[in-house]
Amino acid sequence: MADRNETLFRPGRRAFLTAAGGGAVFASAAFGQTAPPATGTPGPARMPDPAETIELWPKGAPGMPATPPVETVNERSKDASFHDRSVFGITRPRLAVFRPANPNGAAVMITPGGGYRWVVVDKEGYELGRWLSARGFTVFVLFYRLPGEGWAAGPNVALSDAQRAMRLIRHRARDYGIDPERIAAMGFSAGGHLCADLLTRFATRTYDPVDAADSLAARPAAAAPIYPVISMTAPVAHAGSRELLIGKDASPALERAHSPHLNVPADAPPVFLVHAEDDASVPVENALLLRAALRAKNIPVETHLFAQGGHGFGLRNTAGKPVAIWPELFAGWAKGLIV
Repeated sequence: MADRNETLFRPGRRAFLTAAGGGAVFASAAFGQTAPPATGTPGPARMPDPAETIELWPKGAPGMPATPPVETVNERSKDASFHDRSVFGITRPRLAVFRPANPNGAAVMITPGGGYRWVVVDKEGYELGRWLSARGFTVFVLFYRLPGEGWAAGPNVALSDAQRAMRLIRHRARDYGIDPERIAAMGFSAGGHLCADLLTRFATRTYDPVDAADSLAARPAAAAPIYPVISMTAPVAHAGSRELLIGKDASPALERAHSPHLNVPADAPPVFLVHAEDDASVPVENALLLRAALRAKNIPVETHLFAQGGHGFGLRNTAGKPVAIWPELFAGWAKGLIV
């Protein structure tokens, strides 16, 4: 049974938000600063990339492999009206910035998914950046390094980038008109694992400090892992993410070290969770394990489960489904925490 912080969607039921006052909130058809294409797969129309980026590492990313990866962009969209790019071989970790026309003082750092094989920058990055910035949030989409590409930090390499990125955003908060105590993290799929890793291991030292920004906290004020990879133990683990993160033959100790539900600290931030029960790629048990671990530590967690939605829906694959309401649910939840 859903409680006041959990919404359960079943076939035949209209989407609703359980909240104080009990009013129903229905999904908006808007896609932020973009519009659906006239034909083809529903989704945001092709838009220019953000012009502003922030390099994470002033002297280059630490622990470069002997043979550096080559950044490669793979365009997966077969519809000329919108992008669906995956990026791998990232050697210049960076943040793509979406500045709102009317800033609300809050920020969201997004870690797109991609199974730790690549970073899906449009569907789970730029499209959310436009949607959130249209609603006042300053958004930073993280291009993070991938653990299977030979970096010295190994399975901590993406977390190093996420920690560094959060500290840089906080360090430059005044430049962006944001409150350094109102920065949330949001991640999808394997990027949801990275988001969960950050909300649980924000205080773990994964790199040597490089400048004044590294004196600041990496803890997000709130976190939203969306259909996240969480467990690194079979059968719940997403096999592809697990193999690329910790290796096919990883020990139980290594599995535990990189399973966020087993590393929840007492000071973890409030969490917003979304998952579809028919997710055939990342079982819903991943979100449920994190939820249970957070509740055991008395960390506030709002959970929204949808009977249908599959995996990787982002914004573009929600049209006509109850799961389409999830971004509005996040925006409403954020009003009580960072807005």
